[in-house]
Amino acid sequence: MQVKPEQLASHLQRGLKPLYVLHGDEPLLALEAGDAIRAAARAAGHTEREVHTVAGAHFDWSSLLGAAAAMSLFAEAKIVEIRIPSGKPGKDGSAALQRWCGQPPEGVLTLVTLPRLDRQQSGSAWFAALEAAGVTVRFDAVERAALPAWIARRLAAQGQRVAEGDEGQRTLAFFADRVEGNLLAAQ
Repeated sequence: MQVKPEQLASHLQRGLKPLYVLHGDEPLLALEAGDAIRAAARAAGHTEREVHTVAGAHFDWSSLLGAAAAMSLFAEAKIVEIRIPSGKPGKDGSAALQRWCGQPPEGVLTLVTLPRLDRQQSGSAWFAALEAAGVTVRFDAVERAALPAWIARRLAAQGQRVAEGDEGQRTLAFFADRVEGNLLAAQ
């Protein structure tokens, strides 16, 4: 199931799914979505968290599969994060991810973070398995034309605003010109 970034908060209020995949161009939006998912998971009783970062071809996928089986004595449920910064899990990773999705571990919320995927990656068997097993959220770049409105919404969410009329529009355009392509700076 694919969920738009702006729909994620309402989706999380209706209950958690066992797997979430965050991918795209905007690190700030992916970071905030991950924080929202982790907060919802903690509220639902996922008290333990494991982070696995796939770095290079020498990642031990069996340790990831073992993480699902090894529950803590103190935690009833846990979060397992799988970070794949390259977006390429490799042959072993593809098989492991498909196995993980085929038999999702009980009591585990899985959060997979990926960069922007190309057509080959998004059409791969491992990504299709992730999509079928859980919720995917794609973060596209905020286009320059939409950036002033995005900044205005962020200001409003923080209880701030710019002046009304042309002066406010010039202020938003000024900010957009300075931070275009870098939402972390805009934040």
